[in-house]
Formats: sequence, structure tokens, C-alpha cells
Amino acid sequence: MALTGLIALMPEATVSEQDPGARSAAVITISTRAAAGVYADTSGPIIVDALREAGYQVGDPHVVPDGEPVAETLRQLVDAGHAVIITTGGTGLNPHDHTPEMTRRVLEREIPQLAAAIARYGVDHGVPSAVLSRGTAGTAGSSLVVNLPGSRGGARDGMAVLLPLLDHAVSQLRGGDH
Repeated sequence: MALTGLIALMPEATVSEQDPGARSAAVITISTRAAAGVYADTSGPIIVDALREAGYQVGDPHVVPDGEPVAETLRQLVDAGHAVIITTGGTGLNPHDHTPEMTRRVLEREIPQLAAAIARYGVDHGVPSAVLSRGTAGTAGSSLVVNLPGSRGGARDGMAVLLPLLDHAVSQLRGGDH
């Protein structure tokens, strides 16, 4: 069944209005060069805009270099109670790409089919190299954490998959019924 067919079968989920953190999100751009000011972050703002349009409260992207700062920032954002934390960048095959490894240090449970759906969406929309992304997804505390590629196209494709699922996932993480 196609991804859109699966989404259509999902029950309508609402995020509890009694949980103020349920509509909070954060975005982390992982780029050593962007963190150093060599060039501007172009994928983080795409994710921020999509989350805002979906009704999430989200600030500007946190821009950090690859490596340990990723895990540190993820831990801080999980501890802050954000319902959704999305990273962009550092998921490729480059020897300096360590986002999935840093993310796994923070995750309590992985959601491998979510990462697979994001890669499949890219392939289905003409980007065969999408299967090379090593991004992961999972939960830490009551936060959904998802790695997206660092390209603008990868950010848009990832959000196309995530947006129909976020409210349901957040509701589940925060104790909602199926």
C-alpha cells in the first residue's frame, strides 16, 4: 500500500490542549561549515516554516557542527520537553557525517520504518540517492526525534512524509489512545 494510503487509514489524532509542550518543536541544522559562518543554513528554515504552518511553536534552527555538539543539543532539547525535534544534515556517507550515531546516543526507541518511509518518498519522487541517507528516527522521553538530509529537497521530502504523522505520533508519545 502506498504511503498516502496508509496515512489515509490513520485515525484523526488530536494533541492534548492540556499539554503545552505538545505543540513545541525544535530544528537542529548539522553543518560544520554553516556553524562556522562559511555559508547560510538553507534546509533548517524549510523545516521551521513547515512546522509553523502545521501549528507547531518553533524557533529558528539551532546550527551546530557535526559530532558531539549534535548529541548535546539533542539532549538539551529533549530535556526542554519539545514534542518534535528534527535534525537536518550529517546523514550521508561522508566520513564527517555522524548525525545518526549522535542521535542514537539520545534515543530510547528507534522507529526504523519512519526513516525508511522518508527514504522511499525521495526515491519515489525521482531521487534514487535518497536510499543513501543514514538518517534515523525514534523517541527520547516524550520527544519524537527525526533525522532528515541536509539538502533543501531532502528537507521538503522529509516534511511531506512527517507532517501527516506528527500529531498522531505526538499524541501517542504523550499517552493518547490509538
